[in-house]
Amino acid sequence: MRRVGVLGGTFDPPHIGHLILAEEAWWQLGLDRVLLVPAGDPPHKRGAPLSAATHRVRMVELAIADNPHFELSRVDVDRPGPHYTIDMIHLLRQRLGPETEIFFLMGLDSLVELPNWYRAADLIAACRLAALTRPAVELDWERLERALPGIRERVVLLDMPELEIASHVLQQRVRAGRPIRYQVLPAVEEYIREQGLYRR
Repeated sequence: MRRVGVLGGTFDPPHIGHLILAEEAWWQLGLDRVLLVPAGDPPHKRGAPLSAATHRVRMVELAIADNPHFELSRVDVDRPGPHYTIDMIHLLRQRLGPETEIFFLMGLDSLVELPNWYRAADLIAACRLAALTRPAVELDWERLERALPGIRERVVLLDMPELEIASHVLQQRVRAGRPIRYQVLPAVEEYIREQGLYRR
């Protein structure tokens, strides 16, 4: 059985935290590949400024170009919204087939909030969840089990190097004229500069 990881996000911009997470998941879970899925119209980001999908897709392409086990998926940006995780996983399931085990990669903070997600019970039935341990986040398994019975068997916890890098902070740094070198790949930094992203 093939094992595929799915890392979704706005990737506005994609940074080394995303790439380290994807690489650690690939190694720790023995994945065949990791799909990076830029979000089309994420409901939880409504009203927040979001770069055009063409820019975010291109930055992901540049960020993963040298990694043979990473792959860009346009499954979310090429469909009408609103874009919920469960719908994206169902579409990937149709494309990857029943013989593929899907691991949806998420932060521990997202796992804590999972009972509030759209069709959360369907999501844990449709795929495994791989959550990154974070020292600052408390995980209450009993509360999660009450809200989503059986979730514990569907979750794998991953050890992750602790990195405090966030896309919205990188946007602020660009606006302020501060460096983002070493926080994004050189090709991504060059693209941001060429396209004048985050300046306004």
